[in-house]
Amino acid sequence: MPSRNIKKAKEAYKKKDLSATITAHNANTPEAHIQQGQYIKSAVYGGLDGIITTFAVVAGVAGASLSSIVVIILGFANLIADGLSMAIGDFLSSKAESEYHAAERKRETWEVENYPAGEKKEMEEIYLKQGIERKDARKIVSILSKYKEAWIDEMMLKELGIVEETESPLKNALITFFSFQIFGFIPLIFYVLKIFFPIQVDSFLVASVLTGMTLFVLGAIKTKVTERNWFKSGFEMLVVGGIAAAAAYGIGYLLQMIV
Repeated sequence: MPSRNIKKAKEAYKKKDLSATITAHNANTPEAHIQQGQYIKSAVYGGLDGIITTFAVVAGVAGASLSSIVVIILGFANLIADGLSMAIGDFLSSKAESEYHAAERKRETWEVENYPAGEKKEMEEIYLKQGIERKDARKIVSILSKYKEAWIDEMMLKELGIVEETESPLKNALITFFSFQIFGFIPLIFYVLKIFFPIQVDSFLVASVLTGMTLFVLGAIKTKVTERNWFKSGFEMLVVGGIAAAAAYGIGYLLQMIV
């Protein structure tokens, strides 16, 4: 059981509160936040990609002064096609990374079991490059080599720069897809509603406001991954999405003039 509460430790660090840091390091609490936040990255980035790309489609169609039905058709086509593409890409890349990590761990395990002297020498050289004196490096390696799994973990990290993850590629892909669909639908909501309720309000204006608000919120939530200031992150995402939308709107407008 970990003797440190990392969430509280991070909060203490932000405040530079030494007493809170000491308390966090002596808190015998389970690291539940690791499980809770395991897939937040896929959810946030899937949502961001979904809302930005869909709104870009909406902006392009609006710039070309095309009908609302075109917005809906192209918007939903983008939702399904890009959502599947992103989810499949996430699944395949995560799966390939997991397979690579497993293969490298298998190799490291074989080397540790069959040529421990060579692995010890490698670890010693790594520690020497980090500025650790040779006698201390040898002592560290001597102790570490008594514990096979810990030794292999250290070799994976120090030699190969691999930090093994426990996330499921399939879960990552599903979360990415559904997050893409949910947030990507936001720019289309009002266009769909107007089919059933003919409200006399500019659909593109409403879509812009809803998208801007959602982008800011998603950017702020992204700080759960990046640990940045929530307001700066939200504003940055709002600006990035605005630039993408402005570019799409401009292209649609220019093409409409040419055609």
